Amino acid sequence: MQLVREVKLGLKNLLLHGMRSLLTMLGMVFGVGSVVAMLAVGEGASKDALEQILLLGSNNIIITSVKPADGGGANSRGTTFLSMYGLLFKDAERLEQGFDTITKTVPVRIFRKEARVGGQALEARVVGSTPEWFSLVSRPLLAGRILLAQDFDQGRNVVVLTETVARRLLVGKEAIGSWVRIGTNVFKVVGVVQAGTMRDSTVQGLDEQIDVYMPLSTLRQRFGDLVVRRSAGSRERELVELHQILVQVRDINEVEVTSRAIKAMLARFHQKNDYHLQVPLALLKQAEETKHRFNIVLGSIAAISLLVGGIGIMNIMLASVTERTREIGIRRAIGATRKQITSQFLIETVVLSTSGGGLGLVLGVALPWLISNMTGIPTVVTISSLVLSLGISMVVGIVFGLYPAMRAARLDPIHALRHE
Repeated sequence: MQLVREVKLGLKNLLLHGMRSLLTMLGMVFGVGSVVAMLAVGEGASKDALEQILLLGSNNIIITSVKPADGGGANSRGTTFLSMYGLLFKDAERLEQGFDTITKTVPVRIFRKEARVGGQALEARVVGSTPEWFSLVSRPLLAGRILLAQDFDQGRNVVVLTETVARRLLVGKEAIGSWVRIGTNVFKVVGVVQAGTMRDSTVQGLDEQIDVYMPLSTLRQRFGDLVVRRSAGSRERELVELHQILVQVRDINEVEVTSRAIKAMLARFHQKNDYHLQVPLALLKQAEETKHRFNIVLGSIAAISLLVGGIGIMNIMLASVTERTREIGIRRAIGATRKQITSQFLIETVVLSTSGGGLGLVLGVALPWLISNMTGIPTVVTISSLVLSLGISMVVGIVFGLYPAMRAARLDPIHALRHE
């Protein structure tokens, strides 16, 4: 009950100088608001990155062909250049047969080709792989079916389109059962899957919005292994057997060990540095560590605003002690102890900082909402950030209010009563 009376008294004293109290609280309002908003922006950015990494699969390892600095052993004849580099089908066999920890090995070939339906055409990215590709890469099915083992075994002319390709090529037509011309060959559409985003392709390097998926055996039969690029009067031919190999590891605890073993195996059979390993689990750990550091940096920067707010509160409370010296003397004269005087001013300070912190929470929740709606940047306001910010505002009130409260308590009652 004593605490309730002191809180009410503190509120009454603060309301006597409402404008001054409001201006004093602004430091805490903006300080707490900036802490919550900055942590929300950092949390949103890190969560978005983590989600994209998780799409790759924590148990997966992605091996990608990379053109070496020397051009992949390019040789020229007239204006025609031939580059030979990258992963081989033999590498996929070695991975599948030589590692007990690997449960799936999925070879992938990728190249660009014009896709056409009637008068509609676009340059699509053709991805040739096995049916297991869809079990390793998250791509929700929207219509029809995905590629089956029979499609691969029999080399069928069937394709699965992303929704973007289907909408641009099959305007006003039923997608499933339609025929799409790719190069000089015609393929039957058997399924439509959700399109990947540009962020997916940045992390994964595999999915884009304009992908066309077909059996790897069909791709090799219809288009071969040689890719020809023409530019400025010259032609460059690339001989790359596989552009990627996706590997699924049996247990998440074996991913790092398996990735090191794969590097050692590839180094034995590849004299050139023409491949790159991407381990989503390692990226995930790195992203989580970066997220932690990022939050610390953002929180530290925002804490400066709270420090400024705390200094403002101390300044106002010191001025209040001076103004209320006679009041303090009267309270001491009628029996109030130093502890009670200290408690009175400390409670006023905490009420001031906590009220500012509460308003700051409202501002801190509103700012991320505005940022997300106006810029499209993802933000996430967590309960922990709200509790932390409000707790810090209360601690700031105690720390910066303690000195003015103790100063008020140390005033001599006789001198205080004589103060004009």
